[in-house]
Amino acid sequence: MNKTCIIICGPTAVGKTSLAIELAVALNTEIISSDSRQCYKELNIGVAKPSIEELNTVPHHFVNSHSITEEVNAADFEKYALAAAEKIFEKKDQLVMVGGTGLYIKSFCEGLDAVPAVPESIRTEIILNYEQQGMAWLQDQIMGKDPLFFEKGEMHNPQRVMRALEVMIFTGNSILSYQLRQKKQRDFNVIKIGLELPREILYERINQRVDEMIAAGLEQEVLGLLPFQSLNALKTVGYSEFFEYFKNGNSKTFTETVERIKQHTRQYAKRQMTWFKRDAEIKWTRPIKGLSVSWVSEI
Repeated sequence: MNKTCIIICGPTAVGKTSLAIELAVALNTEIISSDSRQCYKELNIGVAKPSIEELNTVPHHFVNSHSITEEVNAADFEKYALAAAEKIFEKKDQLVMVGGTGLYIKSFCEGLDAVPAVPESIRTEIILNYEQQGMAWLQDQIMGKDPLFFEKGEMHNPQRVMRALEVMIFTGNSILSYQLRQKKQRDFNVIKIGLELPREILYERINQRVDEMIAAGLEQEVLGLLPFQSLNALKTVGYSEFFEYFKNGNSKTFTETVERIKQHTRQYAKRQMTWFKRDAEIKWTRPIKGLSVSWVSEI
């Protein structure tokens, strides 16, 4: 087994993209993104997608690969990424994976057990209740029925919470119990590098990035996606807040909307770190320029 996937992970705005590109250039290889939103070609500014120059510097996979009208989940990513890795390994001995979606990385490295299919009637009833009673109802249901997911799951993502609730109602088991009972063996090595910064520095970078997104035209990008706001792909930080801002009679000002994006992004980064810190295989380091050179010499 002489093929190796080097995974660069960590919270949003920590510097994963630039370091991954630097590493891929040093190794003369390609990159697979493990970001659950950068795969959508209609989303750009709000998902911090690599620039055109960066995409031209290194071949990228799972960036601009899907439309927001497509449902993409961890199982889809596992299939896509394994196929991409196989093609890259035909030409290269290493590849780089980069992103902050922990479940996608987990599915690529270890696989996912199949979650039983849930009857449409259960799903429909949950959606109806959510539309009538909102997120507070969803969170209350999960707290009572699936305390494991309530503690460790993505409690601010309505699609994930509804999915967890329907699985619990139908199977009597937490959806987390299916993720993962037994690791699948891959025919390549995996090296996991986690990037971290002191919280105050990371939060400052997040706030600065949001300001840069606003300056780059995030409001206009979201406005153009208004007809598609019900799609799962758009229920994400940076888009949800502006959709609410655009609603008639909304009391939020533009400044308040930007501050909410910053706050929700900081909360998301905290959840990312909680997820990744549970993985004992990750080697943690600061995002220092030139660090990839020392990594290459050790591979």
